[in-house]
Amino acid sequence: QAMPISIKEELARTIPVIKDLAKKINVPISIDTCKPEVARQALDNGAVVVNDITGLKGPMMAGIVKQYKAGVVIMHMKGNPRTMQKSPEYDSLIDEILQYFRKALALAEESGIDREKIIIDPGFGFGKTVEHNLKILSRLEEFKSLGRPILAGTSRKSFIGRILKL
Repeated sequence: QAMPISIKEELARTIPVIKDLAKKINVPISIDTCKPEVARQALDNGAVVVNDITGLKGPMMAGIVKQYKAGVVIMHMKGNPRTMQKSPEYDSLIDEILQYFRKALALAEESGIDREKIIIDPGFGFGKTVEHNLKILSRLEEFKSLGRPILAGTSRKSFIGRILKL
C-alpha cells in the first residue's frame, strides 16, 4: 500500500536531485508526480517530462504540461494507490484500458497538449493482478493502435517475483 506524502516532503525529495542532475547529465529528466506544484517546480529546474500516475485527471496538471510544452506519460490505474490492489476486476481488461486511453488522449489534446508529446503506460502493478499484468504483456502490441509510444514499467514489480517464486 502506497502512503501519500505531503507536497513539501515531495519537493524536498525531488527538486534538489533534479537541479543537481540537470547540471551533470544531458538526458531528459522525468518527474513522477500527481501534484501540479511538484511538476511545475521540477519543470522549472530541469525536468522535461511529467509522469502522472493519475493520467492527468486534474485540470491543473494538464495546464502545467501545456504551459511548459513538456512531455507527459499518461498511466492507467484502476482505483488509487491505497485501494488499487484490493481485488481489481475488469469485464474486458485490454478493451477497458484502451478505452481509458482514448478518452485520456482526447482530453489531453483538448487541454492543448501536443499529441506528439504523449506517452501511454498501461500501468503494470497499478490495480492489476498477476494475471492482468501477464495479459497486458502478451497483448502489448494492441496498444500500438493508439499511435503513441508505450512505456512498460515492469521493473521492481512484485508480479515478476511471484511468477519466479522469489
